[in-house]
Amino acid sequence: MQTTNPGKQRKALTTAPAHIRHKLMAAPLSSELAASKGAKTLPVRKGDTVRIMRGDNKGFEGKVSRVDLKAYRIYMEGLTREKVDGTNIFIAVHPSKVQIRNLNLDDKYRKETILGRKTAPEKKAAKAKPAKAAKASAKVTKEGEE
Repeated sequence: MQTTNPGKQRKALTTAPAHIRHKLMAAPLSSELAASKGAKTLPVRKGDTVRIMRGDNKGFEGKVSRVDLKAYRIYMEGLTREKVDGTNIFIAVHPSKVQIRNLNLDDKYRKETILGRKTAPEKKAAKAKPAKAAKASAKVTKEGEE
């Protein structure tokens, strides 16, 4: 989704396939988790523990019970509202408004492959930055000598 046209942005969201929708359901990791896993964000999954950071339910922490890819919303255990007729319904929350506090690592694929893939580019980028800085300082010294 590289366009700045709002109509095209909305159309891209509503017509996105499931594998793209899953990536759009990403939420930031807590600072402790980000430091230990080496990734800043991950898609929210059922079983993850999240804390709501924005809105009326700010500060509520609970386990994700359901992820709705069609509506781009997550549902948490214990986050309910009572309807007029007395029935309880779960409150939907957008994943950008939550912070992942604890990951559900029952899935080997998520543990090894996804986290491994997310951490690899950061190590490469950290090594590449000093080299660029050295080239830039070399250019400055050459210009200063002339």
